[in-house]
Amino acid sequence: MPTALITGITGQDGSYLAEYLLAKGYRVVGIVRRSSTTPYDRIAHLIDRVELVSADLLDQTSLMDAIEDAKPDEIYNLAAQSFVATSWTQPVLTGEFTALGVTRLLEAMKRAAPKARFYQASSSEQFGMVRETPQKETTPFYPRSPYGVAKVYAHWITVNYRESFGLHAVSGILFNHESPRRGLEFVTRKVTDAVARIALGMTDHVELGNLESRRDWGFAGDYVDAMWRMLQQPTPDDYVIGTGKTWTVRELCEEAFSYKGLDYKAHVRHSAKHVRPAEVDLLVADPSRAKTELGWEPKVEFRELIRMMVDSDVAAHVNTRAAK
Repeated sequence: MPTALITGITGQDGSYLAEYLLAKGYRVVGIVRRSSTTPYDRIAHLIDRVELVSADLLDQTSLMDAIEDAKPDEIYNLAAQSFVATSWTQPVLTGEFTALGVTRLLEAMKRAAPKARFYQASSSEQFGMVRETPQKETTPFYPRSPYGVAKVYAHWITVNYRESFGLHAVSGILFNHESPRRGLEFVTRKVTDAVARIALGMTDHVELGNLESRRDWGFAGDYVDAMWRMLQQPTPDDYVIGTGKTWTVRELCEEAFSYKGLDYKAHVRHSAKHVRPAEVDLLVADPSRAKTELGWEPKVEFRELIRMMVDSDVAAHVNTRAAK
């Protein structure tokens, strides 16, 4: 039974990856930050099947101890300060978690489990003001937020440890991937939750920023399969993961609202407070190398994804009402 160690196991990607690896017969160990509360909603259904250990990307010793105790065959680093908007209000903290935290984890791995295989969650936000379209593995980075800058550092420190110390370390440059488990602060979930609440008469509008931003949106459950496939390759390398299709936030709204028979124009209000200081206008992947070398392709298309999220949000609010 191989052992996988996952940082960020309580997040969207971590919960889907844990499910995926358990189904493959892995022993799954998840790193969680010590807290007075236990925000384990996304893994509540897995809590008896995974092992949770306390450690923190800000604390080198705790990471070393976690790796020594777990003795992992694979390490998936999915933990970060992952909300772009927050990275402008907390840029130093974002750098500590999202950039330097990766260095601490790689250093702990180098010392405690140098034969393990390491996955780093890179991001399409690294491309920022894109140098070419679509974006592929050789596209130069031009990040447009403290989050994107931190992710670029994390990406290159992973490459550096691979080349300097011979670690089997890879980065997956994942484009936007969503699900019913996405945080409410992200635009897709913000929209689908608003549609649910408007359809149920709980509110009448939602405030959004730039409706013309274009993104390559896929399903998180598909993308964790790509993560695993990367670590099974005999030679470590980095891959772009996305659908190769792009949609505007406006089209996202049209799809989500029309699914419930609503006109988004009657409910969406523009708010300058949701506009980024430096905008990323267009992100779209060229995932051809992942298809050829990993045999990976997305299964859930955009409209199916958005409807899945709307249905989930409607059900959640209906259940909450019933419980009161």
